[in-house]
Amino acid sequence: MPETTPTDVKLAFTQVISDLSYSFDGVFAPEEIDQAVRTAWAELSSVSRIPTYLPVLASRLARERLTAAAQVDGRLVKTVPELLFVCVHNAGRSQLAAALARHLAAGRVHVRSAGSAPTGELNPVVVEALAERGITLSEAFPKPLSNDVVRAADVIVTMGCGDACPVYPGKRYEDWLVADPADQPLEVVREIRDEVQTRVSALLRGLGL
Repeated sequence: MPETTPTDVKLAFTQVISDLSYSFDGVFAPEEIDQAVRTAWAELSSVSRIPTYLPVLASRLARERLTAAAQVDGRLVKTVPELLFVCVHNAGRSQLAAALARHLAAGRVHVRSAGSAPTGELNPVVVEALAERGITLSEAFPKPLSNDVVRAADVIVTMGCGDACPVYPGKRYEDWLVADPADQPLEVVREIRDEVQTRVSALLRGLGL
């Protein structure tokens, strides 16, 4: 972190590392946690439009990636199937799919989402369309794709991100041709939401959920 970084930001950074060190004590070495936080912080710094929330978002992203890495290495046991939804900006389609999967499966799956080129904020019309179903995205935010979350997933669903998602043998991949809700009015986004729900429902049923 540069010497010119404000003191309050340095303190927030240190607190994030302290919190995650407690959560992953005995799972990761301190230097691994430090690196995970630094990487998440740097990646989100380039896209986040609300710097005030950067410590919170970096903490969530680092925690998600550390959990995924621990699952891949067998240091943490997966208790439910892991689903990963990927689109370009992680602001619309993948957020829709992830939110609907969590809502429908009610704890019977663990869901992650990511983007090949994430933006700084969620699509507000997508947020509105989900709110109509009683689903909130209060803790969701666009985040970059990483190898660990792909390797930890049991099913990877891509939507419009081409070859950006790495392919690992033995993984189940699906590519959904779903319209991009970017710059679309609410009535169109409702149709996209409903199509995604139909696809998510079929996916969950196929997993026996």
